[in-house]
Amino acid sequence: MTVARGAIHGLIGPNGAGKSTVFNLITGVIPLNAGAVFFKGERTSGLRPSEICRRGIARTFQATTLFREYTVLQNVLVGAHLVAASDLASTLFWSRAYRERERRARERAHVLLESLGLVSVAGQVAGQLPHRDQKALALALTLATGAELVILDEPMAGLSLQERAETTRVLRRLREQGVTVLLVEHDMKAVMGVCDTVTVLDHGVRIAEGTPREIQSNAAVIEAYLGAEEPGA
Repeated sequence: MTVARGAIHGLIGPNGAGKSTVFNLITGVIPLNAGAVFFKGERTSGLRPSEICRRGIARTFQATTLFREYTVLQNVLVGAHLVAASDLASTLFWSRAYRERERRARERAHVLLESLGLVSVAGQVAGQLPHRDQKALALALTLATGAELVILDEPMAGLSLQERAETTRVLRRLREQGVTVLLVEHDMKAVMGVCDTVTVLDHGVRIAEGTPREIQSNAAVIEAYLGAEEPGA
């Protein structure tokens, strides 16, 4: 599977098809026993998850993962600090370089919070946020790492129709900004409406890949996953 730079690429398939496994392999959560993962021409398989994140790949999870006792702003700053290089002396003594990194991290955090509609809750504890805001915060934390490839696991799960529409707009803005998105999502209407390319898995095997229109009319996909009704119907 190849994900084009600056595209929104959907990964779909029945439960147990291997979608989450693909995400875990890309991000180094589980090791490969065959094949390899490359990002921007460099092999990333075999690296630790933290190193893969520093290379520019970050993800969200199906179950929203946050620092629930931290504020919204603190959560986003954690994302920025995950990839910031700081030595102990600079941190302890607040060197000029450290202060500059902190200033840039806070500026970036506020931009992300504003773009995702979270500025008004920046001081609230993450664990007390409604579901929609927790989803948005998980995305903000991921983007704060400066990732060039963002991997999203069911970003629209549990959202209302209005919230799903807003999430779709966010994904399109990311694409306009040059961020590459790889997503798993069970809302087929959303997948077919926002993705440039869709890959379909069934029992760990890629059975189809193409544009949403091509996937909607693919007989193998309809039989394995989508059923007789087209996803855009």
